[in-house]
Amino acid sequence: MDSMMTRRLTQLLIGLAMYGISLAVFIRAGLGLDPWDVFHQGVATKTGFSIGVVVIAVSFIVLLLWIPLRQMPGIGTVANAVLVGLFADLGLWLIPPVSHLGGQIAMLAGAVILNGIASACYIGARLGPGARDGLMTGLVRRTGWSVRLVRTGIEVTVLAVGLLLGGSVGVGTVVYALAIGPIVQVLLPRFMVPEPVPEPGSDPGRETATAEASPAA
Repeated sequence: MDSMMTRRLTQLLIGLAMYGISLAVFIRAGLGLDPWDVFHQGVATKTGFSIGVVVIAVSFIVLLLWIPLRQMPGIGTVANAVLVGLFADLGLWLIPPVSHLGGQIAMLAGAVILNGIASACYIGARLGPGARDGLMTGLVRRTGWSVRLVRTGIEVTVLAVGLLLGGSVGVGTVVYALAIGPIVQVLLPRFMVPEPVPEPGSDPGRETATAEASPAA
């Protein structure tokens, strides 16, 4: 295994571990979750399964929706489907609940920052999108609709269903929606693994076309 692939795999695994832990911190803060995790928490509340188990199950169900969209998963896609849920449950086991408002606010801020770092890590590894991001990019490609429209439609839907199921919506939901994009945008260049340099005699045009056709992380 070359050093670049070692870096990509290491960065992917660290990013997914941090992502799962950030979910646990969000939950312990008790001030609201991001839309998908409102849904996950709602399903967990109704079924009695841990939120980590629900995250894993939903990931694989969403991957089934990739089939008609002709999306191809990568190593990172499968790792994302499994590891985020495992580390979320581990984080909930390690991190105690907090009831003091000051502590809740500090945990919310830490969760958003940690989630942004985690997202930049696993996206920057370029080993395949998560199941939910791949659903979005697949729908954009197949329908021709804008990323904003598709993402908003998906997230409003899962947020509404999660709220009906008993998921936690609050100020944290709004903070996450406003902050996560700018945080990832700032951090992603620092974590983006460089594109491989074409070997002598290879077709650069073909390399570029292949990269553009690959699903975004």
